Amino acid sequence: MHSFRSFSLCLIITAVGLRAQTPAAPDPAAPPADKAPVELEKFIVTDHLDRAREDIVPSLGATSYELTAIQISAQSQGADASFNQVLLRVPGVAEDSGGQVHLRGEHANLQYRINDVLLPEGISGFGSELDTRFVSTMAVLTGSLPAQYGYRTSGVVDIHTKSGATAAASELSLYGGAHDRFRPSVETGGSQGRLDYYLSGSFDSGDLGIENPTAGTTALHDHSEQFKGFGYFSVLLSPSSRLNLIVSGSESRFQIPNNPDQSPAFTLPGVTTFDSAQLDENQREANRYAVVAYQQTLGAASLQAVVFNRSSRLHFTPDPVGDLIFNGVASDVRRDIVSNGFEFDARWAASDNHTLRGGLLVSADRANTDSATAVFAADDSGAVTSNVPFTLADHQGKRGRLYGVYAQDEWKLGDRLTLNYGARADGVDAYTREGQLSPRVNAVFKLSEATSLHAGYARYFTPPPLEILQTGDVARFAGTTNAAAVTTSSPVRAERSHYFDLGLSHKVSPELSFTLDSYLKRARNQLDEGQFGQAIIFAPFNYRTGRVTGAEFSVNYTREKFTAYANLAVSRATGREITSGEFQFDPDELAYIAAHDVYLDHDQRLTASTGLSYTLDHTLVYADLLYGSGLRRGFANTGQLPAYHPLNLGLEHTFRFARHEKLRARLEAVNVFDEVYELRDGSGIGVGAPQYGERRGLYGGLAWDF
Repeated sequence: MHSFRSFSLCLIITAVGLRAQTPAAPDPAAPPADKAPVELEKFIVTDHLDRAREDIVPSLGATSYELTAIQISAQSQGADASFNQVLLRVPGVAEDSGGQVHLRGEHANLQYRINDVLLPEGISGFGSELDTRFVSTMAVLTGSLPAQYGYRTSGVVDIHTKSGATAAASELSLYGGAHDRFRPSVETGGSQGRLDYYLSGSFDSGDLGIENPTAGTTALHDHSEQFKGFGYFSVLLSPSSRLNLIVSGSESRFQIPNNPDQSPAFTLPGVTTFDSAQLDENQREANRYAVVAYQQTLGAASLQAVVFNRSSRLHFTPDPVGDLIFNGVASDVRRDIVSNGFEFDARWAASDNHTLRGGLLVSADRANTDSATAVFAADDSGAVTSNVPFTLADHQGKRGRLYGVYAQDEWKLGDRLTLNYGARADGVDAYTREGQLSPRVNAVFKLSEATSLHAGYARYFTPPPLEILQTGDVARFAGTTNAAAVTTSSPVRAERSHYFDLGLSHKVSPELSFTLDSYLKRARNQLDEGQFGQAIIFAPFNYRTGRVTGAEFSVNYTREKFTAYANLAVSRATGREITSGEFQFDPDELAYIAAHDVYLDHDQRLTASTGLSYTLDHTLVYADLLYGSGLRRGFANTGQLPAYHPLNLGLEHTFRFARHEKLRARLEAVNVFDEVYELRDGSGIGVGAPQYGERRGLYGGLAWDF
């Protein structure tokens, strides 16, 4: 924690120092300075490089849903919302507990890109290392992805951060309210000579760090503290080249919320009673990454070469007494992963009709898992034979490598039809050694200036995440209260799938537009994840086959100061026969899943989001609503949770002062009608405790731009 606080402090000091040296805004009444044309030219060159970088890895026929910082500000909690809450306003994104989101019927399987650079994977936890505040624009790409996108393919979250050009003022903000939430943050950006920079830092604490396991208005033992720091630096080497540096660090501490009035199942010598409301489980998470990218444009060709380093760790600490009394198991689990890699992408406009693109990715990872599990001795029926616990320790480490190379051609066949075709070859060398050649093809046809049709096919290869694979010998828990009813433990394998996508976009008028998209995925070794055991950590497993189908509809309307949007998604995700990690399941459930197509635990039939906003005399008023028909529950996911639809309202007023300074005051209500709804009820495949959505809460904030 000390190292990250030092990191955050350095960011803030650097920000203040750079801002102090940045020239003040010129007086509009003063004559033009001699260097004004130089400043204008510099921004033109930078903007040209931004466009060139985006054109190296464009979406090329994939379905794209875009959001700007202005649109985010007109949603619930704005820039102070967690990043997963922003994603919930994207078509086809379903909410889950623990900060998880699911896009198009997939469990996770998202890749994140920052300023057109792939962000290496970290260990999934409760806290997101991405801070909504540093987003300038973002797009979520789905469907049949072009060949440059590999591995995590349910969607690409493509973020363009603020820079010195887009964050010309510094900002100090304070936000808080219900559940003792307290969130100060700072950001600044500017330019000095050839250097363009943007820095942000935030601290977020509150008493609703994870969803409440009860229906009450407040949660027990649910405090969290989250520190985040981010920096983006760009040095212009020449009019056609630059060097970019992205650095980020986050550190989080979470109390695991308690569910009161639980009945003890085991006894400990000297402990006569234990209140489940007094349990003390905790989790700590930390993430760091640094990315250096060199970009060059040479006439008809452009390229970007990237090196990256990332480290991620998670530590779950049990209540050593309470966990044994209620669960018969108390597991202290640490996981960490360090990744290093190189990425290269290039584009060449070979002719007026053909644009060639290609690239490669190489990543080397080292993952470690350490656990110390306290258990009781037990017989074959599970009955305790001694109430004196003992501890079994385990350490596992594994090196993994990912390889990927791709090539594709964007072929313009006339003014209306564009065909993008290519292939990528991927390989993984970790717990298994696998590879695949994956063809991709997308076609975009303009029916008219207002209407376009796209269709595509993609072959996908998705290796299991190295950082969360379950390791160790299952047999070591034989004869204990942590013994598995099933001892089979087949290795988790890469998912291989065929993906088809068909969509239409139409602009009814300059103000009104809509999109309609449909998809079908057929998979072998369908990957999924679940929480098995007492530690709040996810583990992957495979279904032998999987099938995901769905459709999405989105409409947007903007007229002067009024905006409105609505998204509706229909999805069905199923799998059959568990073929890895079998020891995590009950025998009856395994037998049922082997003979039936079952819904995946994150399957939600209907998902919707809608919102509107109006700006008048520096005052923004907004309302938005989320709808979910309910995730799966019960034996083998045969049941479904009830639907929910919380409504959020808010307003923001901007006070303007001299010298372009501004003060923004925000007031908002989350879940206005105090709807009580469950995201999880504790049942279903790989599901832990119940999780309820946030009850009604009032929040307010002040942000000073200077």
